[in-house]
Amino acid sequence: MLSLKSIYYYFLAAKINLNNFFKKVYFSTKIYNDTLRTKIPNSLIFFPNAFLLSSLTNNKNFYFNISEANVENFWSSFNNSKERGRLNCFLWLNLLNRKVDKEIIRKIIIQWIEKNNKYNRFDWDNSILSLRIISWILNSEIILENSNFDFRKNFLESIISQVNHLKKNYNSEKDHVKKIEMISAILLSGLVFKDYKENFEFGAKEINKIIENFFDNNGFPLTRNTEDLLRFIKFFIIMKECIKDAQKAPVSSLDSMLEKNLICLSFCITPTNRLPLFNGCTDTDVTEFLNYLSNLNIKLKKNTKIEIGEFHLLKNKKDFIFFDVGSSPKKNFSSKYQSGPLAFEYFNDKDKIITNCGFGINISNKAILLSKLTSAQSTLSIGNTSVVKFERNRFLNKAFGYSCKEDFKINDLNQYSNDSEIYSSASHNAYRTKLGFTHKRQIRINKVKDAVFGTDYLFNKKMSSNTDYDIFFHLTPGLDAIKTLGGNSVLIKISKNKSMIFFVENENLSVEKSIFLGGNKILNNLCMRISGKINEKEKIINWSFRKNI
Repeated sequence: MLSLKSIYYYFLAAKINLNNFFKKVYFSTKIYNDTLRTKIPNSLIFFPNAFLLSSLTNNKNFYFNISEANVENFWSSFNNSKERGRLNCFLWLNLLNRKVDKEIIRKIIIQWIEKNNKYNRFDWDNSILSLRIISWILNSEIILENSNFDFRKNFLESIISQVNHLKKNYNSEKDHVKKIEMISAILLSGLVFKDYKENFEFGAKEINKIIENFFDNNGFPLTRNTEDLLRFIKFFIIMKECIKDAQKAPVSSLDSMLEKNLICLSFCITPTNRLPLFNGCTDTDVTEFLNYLSNLNIKLKKNTKIEIGEFHLLKNKKDFIFFDVGSSPKKNFSSKYQSGPLAFEYFNDKDKIITNCGFGINISNKAILLSKLTSAQSTLSIGNTSVVKFERNRFLNKAFGYSCKEDFKINDLNQYSNDSEIYSSASHNAYRTKLGFTHKRQIRINKVKDAVFGTDYLFNKKMSSNTDYDIFFHLTPGLDAIKTLGGNSVLIKISKNKSMIFFVENENLSVEKSIFLGGNKILNNLCMRISGKINEKEKIINWSFRKNI
């Protein structure tokens, strides 16, 4: 039987889906496209710094030599929707040699304008369109250099039409990451075009709203996704630097939030210069971005915090642990959430030992669903179930994405550090309603023994009968692991001269094949698994990582 809450979401989904359907029909009409054509600017007030765009481009993921491209067939040369999206974003402009023939670039842009001067569902997607506007504006100096009147007119008219579309549809966009892209494009247009200064005012106003609604008090996203944090920082920097170059008064909320965001980023950077794989994050290397910050004279302060965004950080000498002690996000922030409360990732020196599987968004929809399962995280699963259930109804997913259907709370948080150990613990109630269990996890770094100890507690007020449990410890791809003859430990081979022993006390321990979904393709890896049955009110499982001497 449907609850009142479920009925509300069905009605809301129906409203959203119907509204989107009628809008797409209307967008395709001549009437709508005529509304997008407003006054064409004569020129840009100033040319923004094209280098700012480099934080959004990735030469490793997409590269071509434009001088060798078949210009006449450029827009029919893509092989799939992903490549089409990359081309239509125009971020590749920043990867070109600045001495390249500018006439070739202009021909490609003119072809795009002739082909897409009216709305179409793919090329005018809010994200693709926003990135295209940003790229065109930031590369406007090279695009417009020595151009004729007709090209300049068509180019500037196209930018304004696309910006007008973003403004008309901004309030209906539910994805906060897409909204910051849209805000950036609109705000930049208000900076460079004298006749559209109201776009700057609109952008500044919406920045204040999104900052108020998307971040916690420390400046961490409510999605609890570190990749969202990085994405927002990139757009905040672009806007801040362009505002400064335009000699406009700073947007105070933007500057103060960016400062908080950078502190959060410093907290999140791992010893391998990547982001920890929690709650929708992919395997993201931040080395180039750190160089980008350095080139802009933006200093990333050394992290001194031990808790941000409901993550605990345990650090001592070479041991480095991220511990997820957060509750599930609210429904409207949960489309990328992965159901792994009390999951952790463990680094020793520059080597990542224990990982979560990562978010499969760069692989396939099936990979996304697999990466949401609790078994894909380095934490505990009871009864072969996931902690959180996600909406699988296509009607609801179309409106809200794969959002959380149920939520849970984290309790009993404790964290301290003294001369002998660094300690963190928390519990969650996700299994209490259906299975009666509370899960508590403790993680300790023993400074004296230079080892990591963990304990998982399972409490049930009623006697449980043969309930299965599994604790997963996913190893980073490339690491080898062999179960020892004693049966209660695993030898983890890290490199030729480095290894580690994983111990467990009086439990069934196995090494199994697993998959890693954090990159652009599925990788094979290994997983250490503690499994058994619970036949008592309280179950305690002790495990540890120690150096192999």
